[in-house]
Amino acid sequence: MALPPILRDRLRLPVIGSPLFIISGPDLVIAQCKAGIVGSFPSLNARPISQLDEWLHRITEELAAWDRDHPDQLSAPFAVNQIVHRTNNRLDEDIEMCIKYKVPVIITSLGARVEVNDAIHSYGGIVMHDVITNSFARKAVEKGADGLIPVAAGAGGHAGTLSPFALVQEIREWFDGPVALSGSIATGRAILGAQAMGADLAYMGSAFIATAEANAVSGYKDMIVESSAEDIIYSNLFTGVHGNYLAPSVIRAGLDPNDLPQSDPSKMNFGSGGNQEAKAWRDIWGCGQGIGAIRSAPPAGEFIARLISEYEQAQAELAVKTGYVRQASGLVTG
Repeated sequence: MALPPILRDRLRLPVIGSPLFIISGPDLVIAQCKAGIVGSFPSLNARPISQLDEWLHRITEELAAWDRDHPDQLSAPFAVNQIVHRTNNRLDEDIEMCIKYKVPVIITSLGARVEVNDAIHSYGGIVMHDVITNSFARKAVEKGADGLIPVAAGAGGHAGTLSPFALVQEIREWFDGPVALSGSIATGRAILGAQAMGADLAYMGSAFIATAEANAVSGYKDMIVESSAEDIIYSNLFTGVHGNYLAPSVIRAGLDPNDLPQSDPSKMNFGSGGNQEAKAWRDIWGCGQGIGAIRSAPPAGEFIARLISEYEQAQAELAVKTGYVRQASGLVTG
């Protein structure tokens, strides 16, 4: 399961910071990349299209300057998320802007399109496509995606219902390309667990909402710090696609999280940000089940340093545990 060099050689931790609608912007992306993980943002966060040009210019210039000043600690690549659903009437313009700046990694969502993949491949970019089932994964690869992001049960935002064990297992039966697992990952130990299941990378989003650089209101950050997995509900009401949301934000919007109507998937609209007066992600706050591990709102670099420490500690502890198992089974001596 070989990773492309840009992902294999430029990461200090095997993590992609997932694109967070409204919340991810240049401040967070740059902080993530400098700290050694892939930082990303949805292109639709930059409004109007001229702002996308400004953001990409700033990100590429600041990361290039960092690399000149820190040749022994190069920045990680960054990624831009493209919603390829038919309601995104900005897609063509946004792709052209990504081509202009040769964005290293593109994350595609809600559909897979050959022409988008071909456009990114034209300059050597990598396309990672997020999926919630094995059948969607096959379609994405058939249409030219380089890697997959299995969005398993418990992930923040638009998530599937399958166990990560089941989803990664089925994908790995036929696909040996890059896989970044999404679903309730908020600690260094969970990152290692994702790799043990067969993923190359962890795909983390909810934990970064509470970081200092995230463009989230203080109430959102506080709610994440104060909440746990029991506070997450799964509904398709707000965008037409099922997703995980913080129940307290639903209550605050005057709705009953235990009695939400079903939405018509054909009414999904990402151009307007949702189908209801209370909009996802402005009023109804997306979040994954892993937030029970989040108890503070530090700068992104500080949080990533903590993840690295947890990851290394988990590796050491696992080596000891597997050593005991091997000795008990007679596979090693001494």
